[in-house]
Amino acid sequence: MDRQHEYVLSTVKERGIRFIRLWFTDVQGFLKSFAITPAELPIALEEGLSFDGSAIDGFSRTHEADMLARPDPATFQVLPWKNDETGVARMFCDIVTPEGEPFAGDPRYVLRRNLERAADLGYSFYVAPEIEYFYFRDATSPPEALDRGGYFDLTPLDVAQEYRRSTIMLLEQLGIPVAFSHHEVSPSQHELDLRHTNALAMADNIITTRLAVKEVALEHGIYATFMPKPLEQFDGSGMHLHLSLFQDDQNAFHDENGLHGLSKVGQGFIAGLLTHASEITAITNQWVNSYKRLVGGFDAPVFETWARNDQSALVRVPATKKGKIDSTRIEYRSPDPATNPYLALSVILAAGLAGVANNYELPPETGSDVLKMSREQRKEAGVRHLPHTLRDAIKAMESSELVRAALGDHVFEWFLKNKRREWAQYEQHVSQYELEEYLPVL
Repeated sequence: MDRQHEYVLSTVKERGIRFIRLWFTDVQGFLKSFAITPAELPIALEEGLSFDGSAIDGFSRTHEADMLARPDPATFQVLPWKNDETGVARMFCDIVTPEGEPFAGDPRYVLRRNLERAADLGYSFYVAPEIEYFYFRDATSPPEALDRGGYFDLTPLDVAQEYRRSTIMLLEQLGIPVAFSHHEVSPSQHELDLRHTNALAMADNIITTRLAVKEVALEHGIYATFMPKPLEQFDGSGMHLHLSLFQDDQNAFHDENGLHGLSKVGQGFIAGLLTHASEITAITNQWVNSYKRLVGGFDAPVFETWARNDQSALVRVPATKKGKIDSTRIEYRSPDPATNPYLALSVILAAGLAGVANNYELPPETGSDVLKMSREQRKEAGVRHLPHTLRDAIKAMESSELVRAALGDHVFEWFLKNKRREWAQYEQHVSQYELEEYLPVL
């Protein structure tokens, strides 16, 4: 028996675990789960357990519904939720066909496949996210903030620090270390920065963190949301991603003699992100509401630019800590916390590696003055705008061979179909703004 399997089975017995929840996500990134008892655990670990894939968005058609959820024992954790009186554990699953083949519609498999491609090139991919979110009184509209705090504010303005602290303690029990936490710039907005780890583990960690934040909020009778832009007049929530490639345990982005300490690999990776930014934005910012955040004046990237210290740039190169070459990294600032992390990291990696493999030339660094340029000046300088809307992002993705290759045909086609439907529904919607603005005068 596999040693990891043995560990899971013995831990379940020793800790008196009554239920094991098997986790996976649909293509949009929504967490799915079903529970088994310890009696079913050995066969689940060895063979996987069948479920109806036709009931999951983006999985399979009715006539090919049978799927198997195969738990990954490396992800086994006892869930520390206070509202669970019985012992409950979880494992993330890989979805396979009845024939035992990886299922092309499984987002976790999509990321695995892209990481294998990186490994074939000699690279491992590490990620550290800054996850922003809001606490509100409940889920009703309009949202009611809990505080009027701002960036780094403390008591009494930051009344939710207890909720953050409880969340961090839960995450640590789940083996997810939090490097940093604080109140963000908007009222009732908060941030958790997770310590860097490999991309697959981090995608699992992001999914777990979103659930932990919501569980703690529920326990305190409030509501937490990762909606990118819930408050019209304030900054929205982003998920800035700190990225690095390692090769033979060495930071492939670092070169003390390179441009700003960046190696040719690091420069090529940035060039790849900039070249393919529009193509991947439908994945990193997948909701209609995502584009209400990506506008000027709200501390979010608008243009496809890079810089060292400019917070408005799409790609930022943080300063490397003296003597710590492993800290050399790049920060990709457009993604929001409502993305599917498995797909987002897949297309980001694919774009960056395209720049490395094809020796893309890194364009000149731009500063915040790009925001003051006219449209003609930006065009002359070669500065491109990120997609303005989900429709624009869909159009950019439709013709992208890079995104199709990164996601695979199954996920690529389903995702586009789903997003076209979302945009069509949005176009037909009559908003409160329209009623207030036009009904009294037209």
